[in-house]
Amino acid sequence: MPIEMNAGRRSPHLFVVAHPDDEVLGCAGSIARLTSDQREVYVSILGEGVSSRCRSEDNSTGELIDALHRQSLRVGQLLGVKEVFLFKLPDNRFDTVPLLDIVKTVEDLIHRLQPEAIYTHHGGDLNIDHSIVHRAVLTAARPLHDCPVKEIYAFEVPSSTDWAFQQFEPVFRPNVFVDITQTLETKVQAMQIYESETRPFPHPRSPEAVRATARRWGSVAGLEAAEAFQLIRSVRQVD
Repeated sequence: MPIEMNAGRRSPHLFVVAHPDDEVLGCAGSIARLTSDQREVYVSILGEGVSSRCRSEDNSTGELIDALHRQSLRVGQLLGVKEVFLFKLPDNRFDTVPLLDIVKTVEDLIHRLQPEAIYTHHGGDLNIDHSIVHRAVLTAARPLHDCPVKEIYAFEVPSSTDWAFQQFEPVFRPNVFVDITQTLETKVQAMQIYESETRPFPHPRSPEAVRATARRWGSVAGLEAAEAFQLIRSVRQVD
């Protein structure tokens, strides 16, 4: 069902992703909706996003990482994000890092920002970094009495969630849809900032495919364009 982006109290929303461009592919339209409604939005990108493509002796790796992170900051500005937090976990090798270290990184963000909602990767993604981030977020935001996080949403990332071909559990089953009719082209523009990550059609990260995915989810929810999420947890108080 579609959700109303301006409902509820005005606490921050936090988006936790593995790599630069995941925040765009998964939910840039929703981020733009939130910030246009004067919501406080933060994005945390845990991985450096490029070293797995480089040879170990490649001296340009650091320059590529810096360039990608500069693009992340530009994307944040375009989307109206209050702050982008950049970390440098090894690309496609999060499984070589103690899970506790990743959990503590997310815990620190939660303690500092006090978000009411977190959006992160789906646990059944093909990309190992995505599934580890999902688990780290659920661990860091476990529902203790002092946890500010009331809702956790999982989003899909084209070329990861879809390329798992529903062979990994859990399967992505969206049940929340955000209307991005007015922000779809902002999403496409944001993706184009990531010059090294965009691909020509029919790749899922092409502009044409990004638009087609949004139109497809829009048709599911009775909208022109939408982003799809799976609600993982919701804690609500009834007066």
